[in-house]
Amino acid sequence: MTAKNKLGLFSLTMIVIGLVIGTGIFRTSKDAAEAATTPTIFFAAWIVAGLVAICGALTYAEIGSRYPVTGGYYKIFSYAYHPSLAFGINAIILISNAASLSGVALIGSEYITPLLIEAGSVEKWKPFVAMAAIILFYGVNLMGLRMSSQTQNVLMLIKIGMLLVLIAALFFPAIHSTAPVIIDESKTSAAALLLSFGVALKATSFTYGGYQQTINFGEEVENPQKNIPKGIFIGIVVIICLYLLVSYAYVKVIGFNNLKETSGIASVVAEKLFGEAGKYGSSILLFLAVLAYVNVLLLSNPRVMYAMSTDGILPKIFQKKDEKRDVLTVSLTVFAAICIVVLFFADKFEKILSFTIFLDSIGMATSAATIFILRRKTRHLDGTGIYAMKLYPLLPVLFILAYTFVGTMIAVKEPELALTGISVLAAFILLFFIVKQLQKDKTQ
Repeated sequence: MTAKNKLGLFSLTMIVIGLVIGTGIFRTSKDAAEAATTPTIFFAAWIVAGLVAICGALTYAEIGSRYPVTGGYYKIFSYAYHPSLAFGINAIILISNAASLSGVALIGSEYITPLLIEAGSVEKWKPFVAMAAIILFYGVNLMGLRMSSQTQNVLMLIKIGMLLVLIAALFFPAIHSTAPVIIDESKTSAAALLLSFGVALKATSFTYGGYQQTINFGEEVENPQKNIPKGIFIGIVVIICLYLLVSYAYVKVIGFNNLKETSGIASVVAEKLFGEAGKYGSSILLFLAVLAYVNVLLLSNPRVMYAMSTDGILPKIFQKKDEKRDVLTVSLTVFAAICIVVLFFADKFEKILSFTIFLDSIGMATSAATIFILRRKTRHLDGTGIYAMKLYPLLPVLFILAYTFVGTMIAVKEPELALTGISVLAAFILLFFIVKQLQKDKTQ
């Protein structure tokens, strides 16, 4: 790639912001508040998750710089560990992505369902509205429609516009809540506060997700030694500030204790600002933003399955393509089905969030740990202009410890979900060896 075509500081910063800001901020503040015993823990969870994101993004940037390959996580795991672990981790990452898609579809259903269904039946219908959104865009993708850059730009404008509207609520004291903060004194022991912080961190970590995609840009950045850390740092600091301001707006307008129990928090703030029209308008815009996110994941993840199939890890049927429409029909169908299954068994956002972040904790910690192996195997690249983070090994160690902590807190609070996640990983690793043995038997 010529220097003229490489990413500059501004472009990299915008990519980082675009990768991270999703639809989670319109829902997960409720979950973080519900977990947090005090407002201090609530805001600390947002700040710490942002700092962890900086550590992780810089770690992934160096991994991508030291081992720039098409195939992302799968190739890196194979190189650093073993193909069986590469298959197992990538499989659970796919499931985690499916769960994330299902969770975001549920966020959208929380905003649109009250506009369609009478109040008493809203909770019952939310999962079905989410499923309908997934099925709708499965059908769209099956017909060969591709998400255009213009749609992505519109999506970003909707998101940024909504964030600015929510932040603007801070400047209208008349709509601020006057309810006092009530703290449950039975949950103020050191152990209870630590668990509270860990569960709140689970929600905020979900909202900061996406920065791991910096793994793909290590070789495509102009002056990487300077621009990668600057772009990542500036981008995530901007996101931390936005998330803190929006969360503060939720607390100021709705009240800390009421925030724990309020659905459709963004539309509640919009309603207080603009009346009934604001509530309906924001609900529709947020649902549209969610649908676009659903479409993006339905576009990207089947391609991961296709890549794993071309490597002989998944059956060849996953390579089946409608050449006329350029659609990976089997991979798309299987991924959409996984999303529906996740919604069927975990019809609450909280369950999906826990399952997603537990799987992510395994994937994040193990993928970040590859930096220690890559540094040893690629010593010959030192001093050649690749990106190498400062404060090594402190940053990757902090990142790994943070996700180990979050995974442990989920296991303590929801052991069944954690056991399911570990069992799924073990099953995929076992499946790898079974598939390889079957392939070996065929060639003999």
